[in-house]
Amino acid sequence: MGTRQAAAARTRMSLIDAGLRLAERTGLTGLSINLLVEEAGVSKGTFFHHFGDRATYLLALHREFHDRLLTEIEDATDGIQPGPERLAVAANTYLDGCLRNRGVRALLLEARADPLIAEEIGSRNAATATRVHADFTAMKWPHPLESAQLWVGMTAEAALLELKAGRRTPAVRAALNHFTNSTR
Repeated sequence: MGTRQAAAARTRMSLIDAGLRLAERTGLTGLSINLLVEEAGVSKGTFFHHFGDRATYLLALHREFHDRLLTEIEDATDGIQPGPERLAVAANTYLDGCLRNRGVRALLLEARADPLIAEEIGSRNAATATRVHADFTAMKWPHPLESAQLWVGMTAEAALLELKAGRRTPAVRAALNHFTNSTR
């Protein structure tokens, strides 16, 4: 990567990091381009050069948030054999990440009405279900892909319940883990 490309990548990441920080203080309506560029210390033109519009920026913010969570999940589950323990560790890591970044999670939930974000959510959920399909296969569930899809949906719902509560909800996590520990 050349010097200009590296500088452009740093500027783009600076704008994304600014949005992740601001999300903790503002909702979707409060996350203006003016506020973003002020927080990142760049011009409005720089924002539009990197993202084109607000919807594209929100998509980048969504991807970065979930890519970081995926890295945490992969690190946490590394070395754990497919099955209920790996699913529990993955779910708890995801839920903890959502709680640690409540503002970002709330902002992204508000943004899901945007068609770009909705499409990204569908793609990411499908990719996650494909990733955990092996866990349900290892547990010998009769419909492993469909079970994986349901698990992804339940984990996302658990994150919403904890977001609303503003804290870990042990009963929600226990119920989610019960699903994967049930005999099929």
